[in-house]
Amino acid sequence: MTEYIAFDSEKALDYVKEIGGFFANDAVLTCYEFGDGNLNLVFRVADEKGHSIILKQALPYARCVGESWPLTLDRARIEAGVLQKHGAVCSDHTVKVLHQNRELAVTILEDLGYLRILRSELNDAKTFPLLGKDVATYLATTAFYFSDFYLEPAQKKALIVEFTNPELCAITEDLFFDDPYRVCERNSYPEELHAEVSKLQSNNALKLAVAKLKARFFSSPQTLLHGDVHTGSIFVDEKTTKLIDPEFGFFGPVGFDLGSFIGNLLLNYVAQNGRINQIPKRRDIHTYLLATIQTTLATFESSFLNLAKQHTQDQSLQSKGYAEHFVQGVLRDAIGYCGTELVRRTIGLAHVADIDGIEEQNKRLNAQTQALFLGQHLILNAHSVDTKEDFYQLLLSALL
Repeated sequence: MTEYIAFDSEKALDYVKEIGGFFANDAVLTCYEFGDGNLNLVFRVADEKGHSIILKQALPYARCVGESWPLTLDRARIEAGVLQKHGAVCSDHTVKVLHQNRELAVTILEDLGYLRILRSELNDAKTFPLLGKDVATYLATTAFYFSDFYLEPAQKKALIVEFTNPELCAITEDLFFDDPYRVCERNSYPEELHAEVSKLQSNNALKLAVAKLKARFFSSPQTLLHGDVHTGSIFVDEKTTKLIDPEFGFFGPVGFDLGSFIGNLLLNYVAQNGRINQIPKRRDIHTYLLATIQTTLATFESSFLNLAKQHTQDQSLQSKGYAEHFVQGVLRDAIGYCGTELVRRTIGLAHVADIDGIEEQNKRLNAQTQALFLGQHLILNAHSVDTKEDFYQLLLSALL
């Protein structure tokens, strides 16, 4: 058994050379650490011809906090396992795992350096025509093939055990559903928002709605989730969309990943009010983001229902109308989880560069205020939505 040791660039390079198989034996290799992730070390190893791989190693603590916040190394196994499972059913949109070492918490991945991180691109008001379709295809496909619609009950129960992820789920539970709705030292927001935050934290109707969302997160193992679908976990160009970093993966409610993605598009929407001064340019990116949300919902619905119609294995779940009933519940969940993403990214521990990167304080505060209002609006009204068209109208009523 190999004893765990945290890598530096030299150790990462030595490891790649030792296991071999990625480069020619006589290749001249270089290695450097990059990225600003909250939890892990990430290295790029390349040869002189430009061929490269990514080596990712989990640390036994949250990097963004330090050793005072210990974390299990088993999350590296979870991440690699989710990528392998999701890649088996949706390879076009899942980064490829090339190697995994559980003892060292090391995963080697294909290098997506030819693509760009979606969050940075959206912050620069760049658009990608296939984004909504691609992400929805990934979410619908992975949701279906690891759900009760497709898996035998014994298969699914075994996978639930394999992908039980209590420590990282606890982070989500705290950051999404607890911290923003109470006085907590991890919360982070400007003093100017104090009155709004106090109002939020005393809103019993809001806290009840969040409690229901948390309860479903606890107890609805509908499918194998990515668990952290935000725009920093998506690589893109005009023709390609790939998802990475599912170390928060577990069996949970289908709407959680869908809502998280839409929530990040809406965070960018409100941020653009402070990023772009020219009204036509701002209108263009707003139109694109709303159209992408519409495409995401429409593609998710049609893709999931088509899969259910063609490939549902369970006889009871083949009953006419059940798949539509299921998708309606997913939509309502997604709206609620979308709202919690907006709230927690505004006043919780982990913010987004979309808003925090706005230079002018007043514009940044306006974006934070709008995100906070929109998040609460969606959480409180999710139960009233029956269709994706209802959701769009609910969204427009808060944005316009």
